[in-house]
This record gives sequence, structure tokens and C-alpha cells, in this order.
Amino acid sequence: MAPRPYILAETTWKTVQEHYYEVVVLPWGATEAHNYHLPYATDNIQADYVAAEAARKAWEKGAKVVVLPCIPFGVNTGQLDITLDMNLNPSTQLAILGDIVHTLARQGIPKLVILNGHGGNDFRQMLRELQADFPNVFLSTLNWFKAADRNQYFDAPGDHADELETSTMLHITPHLVSPLAEAGDGAAKQFRIAALRQGWAWAQREWSQVSADTGVGNPAAATAAKGAAFLEAVTTNIAQFLVELAAADPQDLYE
Repeated sequence: MAPRPYILAETTWKTVQEHYYEVVVLPWGATEAHNYHLPYATDNIQADYVAAEAARKAWEKGAKVVVLPCIPFGVNTGQLDITLDMNLNPSTQLAILGDIVHTLARQGIPKLVILNGHGGNDFRQMLRELQADFPNVFLSTLNWFKAADRNQYFDAPGDHADELETSTMLHITPHLVSPLAEAGDGAAKQFRIAALRQGWAWAQREWSQVSADTGVGNPAAATAAKGAAFLEAVTTNIAQFLVELAAADPQDLYE
């Protein structure tokens, strides 16, 4: 397969010199247990796939976008007792992100999108801080798994190693998915405190107290076909965002 000019890891300096990239996409995932049937790299595999496919669709519409290598560690402060769940504190993420934005600012690249693949990551406050320091780089973030309505594709609720994640992995890397008969049922305990349970108050979930198998949501009904359909919708929507962002003037965003 020929190198893709919108994937930086596959691209040479000669190719980069031939293009002026309007939008840089930074996939950011996590390394953590995903029930008994999905690999630790699930969030990274998904983020890489979605970023590449969305960039391909945007590139084919003329948008000059480029995808950076995925950052494979995320915020896992609620999973420190789960073996080899790797944690980056938010302050560490801010330091890494600040160096990346500083680099883009020096090189005159005007727009950055963080394509987030892990529920524990939340970059919004970091971008507020960095935007003030780097006004010439437009900063944005998105959660790829929210780019389409999951309820149109999946029946079982959940948010970790669930029907959605299992279906997408069955489409992207089926050889890395163990038989669903080996998976736990993803049963998860809820907060006893009503406000936390209802979601209008927030506290970190202590994962090993919430889930016996590390999953949240039953993966039993997952299929590759469901994953393919959801990923098609997600990448189409994200690609449209990238096309519009590439063409946009950051000084004239409101109507």
C-alpha cells in the first residue's frame, strides 16, 4: 500500500514540503484492560482507525489534514490498582499538549484537533488554558465515539468494552478479539448517592469496585456489521468537520 500523505508516520519530508497542512489531528487514547475479550490497546486502535479514515475522507474532498501518531496513555487515576493500566495525570497531559501546540505555533500550522478515544481524558480545560497562550493556533477536541448516535446502532448501554467498543474492534481488528463466550457480562455497580448516580454531580469511579471484569456494558450482542455501520457514520461526520474546519477562518467563526 502506498504511503498516505495524510498520515504523518507514513510521510516523508519531501511529501510534507509539497503540502501546506491546515489541520493537524492528534489521536489520544489509553492503555487499559477491556474486559476479558478486548486488548489493552483498544482505545488506541480505535482512535488511530477513526482518525485515519476521517482524514482520508476529508483529504479526498480537498482538505489538507494530517494525522499525528497516537498518544497511547490516558488518565487512568481510577484504575491504578488494575495491573498495567497506565496512567498519565492531567497535568502531564497538559505539559505534553503544550509542547505540541508550541511546535505547531512556531511552524505556522493554524489548527489542531484532538481526537479523543478514552472516556477518562478531558482536554477542554487544557485547551482553554493553551488557547490564551497560543492565539494563532485554533484548538479543538472531540470524542470520536460521540460523533454519531450510538442508540441507532446498539441496544445495550455501556461505556467500556461494551457492545459499541466490541463491535468496532470486531470490524477493525477481529484477530485481536477473543471469543465473546470468554467475555464477562460487563455488569457495573452504580453510586449509592442519588446525585452521582443521576449524573448531575460527578466523582471519579473506582474501577475495581465498580466492575469485576473491568467492562461496563454487556458485549454479547456485538457484531462486526454493527461496528462497520457505526464507524462509517462516525468517520463521515468527523470528516465533514475536518473539511469545514480546514476551510474556516478562525477569526470569522460566528454568524
